[in-house]
Amino acid sequence: MKIEQLSGQDAMFLHAELDGLPQHIGGVSIYNQATAPNGVVRFKEILAMLDSRVHLSPIFRRKLATVPLGLGRPYWVEDPDFDLEYHVRHIALPKPGDWRQLCILAARIHSQPLRRDKPLWEIYVIEGLNNVEGVPANSFAMLLKVHHCAMDGATGAQFMNIVHDLTPETSHPGTPPPWIVERPSTARMLTRAYIDAWKKPGQVYDMARQAGSAFMRLRRGKASQDFHSLEDKPTTRFQGKISRHRVVEGRKFDFEVIREIKNTQPGTTINDVMLTIVAGGLRKYLQNKDELPDQTLVSGCPIDVRSPEERSSGGNMVGFMNVALRTEIEDPVERLRTVHEEAVSAKAYAEAMGPRLLVDLTDVMPGNVLSLALRAASATGLSEASVVQNTVITNVPGAPMQLYMCGAELVDSFSLGPLLPNIGLFHIIYSAVQNKKGTITLSFTACRDMLPDPEFYAQCLQESFDELREGTLG
Repeated sequence: MKIEQLSGQDAMFLHAELDGLPQHIGGVSIYNQATAPNGVVRFKEILAMLDSRVHLSPIFRRKLATVPLGLGRPYWVEDPDFDLEYHVRHIALPKPGDWRQLCILAARIHSQPLRRDKPLWEIYVIEGLNNVEGVPANSFAMLLKVHHCAMDGATGAQFMNIVHDLTPETSHPGTPPPWIVERPSTARMLTRAYIDAWKKPGQVYDMARQAGSAFMRLRRGKASQDFHSLEDKPTTRFQGKISRHRVVEGRKFDFEVIREIKNTQPGTTINDVMLTIVAGGLRKYLQNKDELPDQTLVSGCPIDVRSPEERSSGGNMVGFMNVALRTEIEDPVERLRTVHEEAVSAKAYAEAMGPRLLVDLTDVMPGNVLSLALRAASATGLSEASVVQNTVITNVPGAPMQLYMCGAELVDSFSLGPLLPNIGLFHIIYSAVQNKKGTITLSFTACRDMLPDPEFYAQCLQESFDELREGTLG
């Protein structure tokens, strides 16, 4: 494998990983092994399948090599001691093996950071799913954890394709190329850091030019009312110091019903509908706690900024836009219309700002400066004036066709996300074909101290969907 240095944005997720804030992403996939040969999938079959495919993605066998004294961004290098069985674990749900037990187990595993001296991923094969509603008896689950510095949601979908097949018959990749283990020398890393340091003034100058152009675009856009800026962002229970403990939950919706809701309002998108459902769920939850702010909550929405030529690249290329969720609006249909308007405004604002500005900024900013700022934010929580977003909502596209692993049919899944300083609630919208049917899963990861009742919040999301469907489809 070619030795590769982390990009600035990839390294940012390493610096953001602080005590109680692990920065990995992942998900839980559930499989019906009745479709496999003999109706059973053995753990050793999963190991053999993964062993035959580790050469298909650099994520499997590469680990971090740090530059002495932290003078440069780390490198990806092949792990000469790679041990597949360290990364793939076999466990079982405690009885009764229901949905609640699966969510509790997933939250506990997800709350633990990955070891930095190993390739930054783990898989847990989970048996004992005997009482999960809507899931065939004798099903099993696979929980995947991958550090955010190695991939984002877009590249994660490509990674998942590697461990799945399109039919119950397991395919066998060709003979892998020779595995060459190479490590950059200390001299090479320090030389590269020295060269990068000399490049910084030019990069800062380019950034200043970009910032100047962005400022002028923002002025013109605001004058022509192409967008409006979001000024007063409220402080909620999801802002503050994040604990080490997590909760996860979610709800699954029929993709066709979401599409029908979208079609009732001209111009709206699937994403607008899902944002509106989250907004309604947040409104219900905070109302129940007597904590609903008068002003709207704001969500950060990551956007993939890869060019067509960069689609096959790994790592992260993510921009952000802030969308007002209009949680102050009670009527779900009116909220959908206004959320659509807010999303259009947010996209226009992000375009004027320059969607790749965040990517370029992380390439220029010294990692130790970013780390210091994040540590301060994590240790103290941020002031009300510093609230940038109340939550994060990201859209991750899954496979548009039915998938199988070792012959077992994928019947359900939900995603797991990282928490950030001052943002203790993270939503993931995951669209895919599961159980031969188009679905959208809305899952969330939260700080347990901030959201101690995940089942109730999941029910709020379900009720928000029900009200929006009733209001638009009757």
